[in-house]
Amino acid sequence: MACRFGFFIAILAAWLAASSAKAGDNVGGIWLTQAGDAKVRVSKCGGGICGEVVWLKDPINPATGKPQVDDKNPNPALARRPMIGLPLFRDMRPSGPDRWSGQIYNADDGNSYASNITVSGPDTLKVEGCVGAFCGGESWTRAHR
Repeated sequence: MACRFGFFIAILAAWLAASSAKAGDNVGGIWLTQAGDAKVRVSKCGGGICGEVVWLKDPINPATGKPQVDDKNPNPALARRPMIGLPLFRDMRPSGPDRWSGQIYNADDGNSYASNITVSGPDTLKVEGCVGAFCGGESWTRAHR
């Protein structure tokens, strides 16, 4: 009897590991922000996920006629980096089923915030940024090229 129970536990553990890995695969891909002004590629990196800007609705700054840059960043060296390719989050770590936690960069104000990212449906990603106990968020939709 103990042998059967041990076998059952081993099968259950393998199934749970496979289910967990498959669930994490749902986050990968290109996501359109709620405002529709940017697309972010989310991919696995290290033991977590990363996201970088891959498309902008308005890629050219009308004032300069040049590509948009991270001009709200308080670090002068970083304020010149292009928005396309800008990392918004790196190494977000798993914090539950289809959920990751870490830091997210907000290019609108040049600051980073505590963040949670959750797959809330096959084509919906909930992205939250928090300052202390106050959190705000938006829903991103999977971009179907």
